Amino acid sequence: MLAFKKTIPLYLHAEEREGLRAAGRFNAQLLDFLRDHVKAGINTVQLDKLAHQYTLDHGHTPACLGYLGYPKTICTSVNEVVCHGIPNTRPLKDGDIINVDITTIVNGWYGDQSETFMIGAVSNHAKRLVQTTFDALFVGIHAARRGGTVTEIGRAIQAFATTAGFSVVREYQGHGIGRDFHQEPGVPHYPVLASNRDLLKVGTCFTIEPMLNIGSWKTRVDPKDKWTVRTIDGALSAQFEHTILMTESGPEILTLTQNGPQEGHKF
Repeated sequence: MLAFKKTIPLYLHAEEREGLRAAGRFNAQLLDFLRDHVKAGINTVQLDKLAHQYTLDHGHTPACLGYLGYPKTICTSVNEVVCHGIPNTRPLKDGDIINVDITTIVNGWYGDQSETFMIGAVSNHAKRLVQTTFDALFVGIHAARRGGTVTEIGRAIQAFATTAGFSVVREYQGHGIGRDFHQEPGVPHYPVLASNRDLLKVGTCFTIEPMLNIGSWKTRVDPKDKWTVRTIDGALSAQFEHTILMTESGPEILTLTQNGPQEGHKF
């Protein structure tokens, strides 16, 4: 995610859309490569090195490395970490949940997505959180419509999440994406009045990436590393993300994996 400075939105023509599709396909391929390695016993620095080398071996660029000073290739957010978790040497263990957030640059175009993995046997609360967050992503995607407003996405996600008993993080959001990492429109996952002005015109590309918490929606940034975002109450958090292109026939998901969970999956 790493959403900070944004540039103006772009409405992409056919050739540009193919560039984005290629970026999304590779990003999904990278996530599928990492999938078999996300298990108990591995640490997140090892995952980061695998992602870095795989990206370079395919002739592409890790987007997060060095971005605004971020020190690693991927973000790995474990348990109460909401987003921007910096890979470290702590081994993953049974009962953990971990969001792996990856962004790559393919011929100048950005692909961006994330997925939350459950390590071994997790608690019922954790499993329900992950399931609801995954489902909320697709609720948001289905709320996106040609010519619609960004607010409709946030309204749908917020209603779905709160009905299930979870809170929606407000400090971090989805974003436009293309030849820049972060562009307008910003995509809040709860209804924001200002987002009524942001229309999802054909050729708009953006991410939807809801972060749901078991407890409070509020977060805090680690005062030491200045990146790691945790829930303010230490409760679990989960996230899923796809890159979406608005086409003449509606939203197209650019980052679908071949081996990961598809819409309707039950964990």
